[in-house]
Amino acid sequence: MKIHFIGIGGTAIGPLALIAKQAGYNVSGSDKQGSAYIEYLRSQGITDIYTGESREDLAEMHRQQSIDLVVHSSAVSIENPNHPEIAFARDNNIRTAKRDELLNKIIKDNKLKLIAVAGTHGKTTTTAMIIWLFKHLGLPASYSVGAKIPYGDMGHYDDHSKYFIYECDEFDRNFLAFHPYISIITGIDYDHQEQYPDIEDYRGAFRQFLGQSEHKIVWQEDIRSSSLKADDNLVIVDKFDDQYKILNTLSILGLVNRRDALQAIIAVHKITKEPLDKLATIMNGFPGVSRRFEKITENLYSDYAHTIPKIKGCLQLSTEVSKDIVIVYEPLTNRRQYFIRDEYKTLFKDVKQLYWVPSYLAREDPAQPVITPQEFIDRIEAPKNKEAAELNESLKLKIREHLQKGDIVVCLSGGGGNSLDEWLRQNF
Repeated sequence: MKIHFIGIGGTAIGPLALIAKQAGYNVSGSDKQGSAYIEYLRSQGITDIYTGESREDLAEMHRQQSIDLVVHSSAVSIENPNHPEIAFARDNNIRTAKRDELLNKIIKDNKLKLIAVAGTHGKTTTTAMIIWLFKHLGLPASYSVGAKIPYGDMGHYDDHSKYFIYECDEFDRNFLAFHPYISIITGIDYDHQEQYPDIEDYRGAFRQFLGQSEHKIVWQEDIRSSSLKADDNLVIVDKFDDQYKILNTLSILGLVNRRDALQAIIAVHKITKEPLDKLATIMNGFPGVSRRFEKITENLYSDYAHTIPKIKGCLQLSTEVSKDIVIVYEPLTNRRQYFIRDEYKTLFKDVKQLYWVPSYLAREDPAQPVITPQEFIDRIEAPKNKEAAELNESLKLKIREHLQKGDIVVCLSGGGGNSLDEWLRQNF
C-alpha cells in the first residue's frame, strides 16, 4: 500500500509517516518547504519527498507508482479546502484521510492497545514521560509524540509492542476518532475557541472522549468542572489521595511537570503493576523534551507555552530557577488572541521585564485585523517594564545584556518555522 503524506515535515504528520514506514507501508511525502526534519526522514528511508505541495508533482509521483491513500493534517484542509494535492486526489479517485484514520488502522491491524494522552496542556510532556518509563522498564512500545525527545524518534513503531502511546489532540475534534484502552486527561481549560463555540461544547467533547475510553485517569478538579461521571474504570487524581504523595518525591522542575509526571506514573503503574516509588525514581531521571523550558544557552530558555494556563505554569517553573525573570512573548495565532487578550492584564506582573513580539500567524481569519505588540502592551496593567519588540538586532542585544546581568530570559514561542524559537536558535 502506497501512502502519500501532505505536510510531512510537521510534528504530527512526520512522525506518523515514519511509523507507517516502519510498519511496512510504502511512504512518500510533500511539504511547503524543506527542513532538517525532512532530511532526517530521508535518512530513515523515506526518500520520495518533494517541496512545494503542487498538483503536478503529486501527479508525477502517482504516475511512477499508484498512490492508494493521501494523508493530511486537519490544518491543511482547514487552511485550504481546495489544496492542490487534495484536489488531485479527489479528481483521481484516490482516498484521502486525516491522520487519525491511518493511525486507527495501524492500531487495529496490529492489535495494539491505545494509551491516549489528551488535555488542553501537558499532553506532549506526559506522553514523553510514559515513553520514558516504558523504555526504562524494558517494555517495547510504539508511539507518537509532538516534540523531539532525546531518547528516541518523535514517532516509532515496534513489531513487538502491545501498546501505542499517543499524544491525542482535541484540535478539530481529532481525539474523538479514537477508542483508547486507557486515557489520561492532563487538564481541561477552554481552547480552540474557533472550533468549540463555548466552554460547555469543549467540555462535552472531553466527556464524549472519556466515554469512548475503557480506562481513564483524570484530575479531581476536571471531574468537578466538567461534570464528568465517576465509574469503576475511572482513577481520580486528588491531592488528598495517597497516590498524590508520590508527587512530593519528584525532583523535576515545575509544578506542572510534576503533576504530569504523577499522571504518567499512575498510568504505567496501572498497566504494569510496578511499584509507584520505583516509577518515581525512574521519572526523576527524565531529561525533558524540546521547547518545554529547553535551555538554548546559559540562562536562556525556550518554551512552547501559548495558552494562559501554560504560561502560568511556565512562570511558576521559572521562579524555581530565579527571581530575576525576563519574558519574551510571541503569541500563537492572531485568532486565539481575540478570545484571551483580556486575560493578559496582570499575567506577567511578577517578571522583571517583558518584551512582546508579533504574533505567530497560522490558519488566520482574514476578516480579523492583526493585533500589534504595541496594542497588547497598551492594554496590560503590569509589569512596569514592558515594551513592544521585533525579532531584530535590537532585541538580540537586549537579551544579551540581560544574560550578562545574570537574569534568566524565558522566550515563550508557539510557532514553528520563522518563529521566535527558530530565531533564538539562529542567534544564540
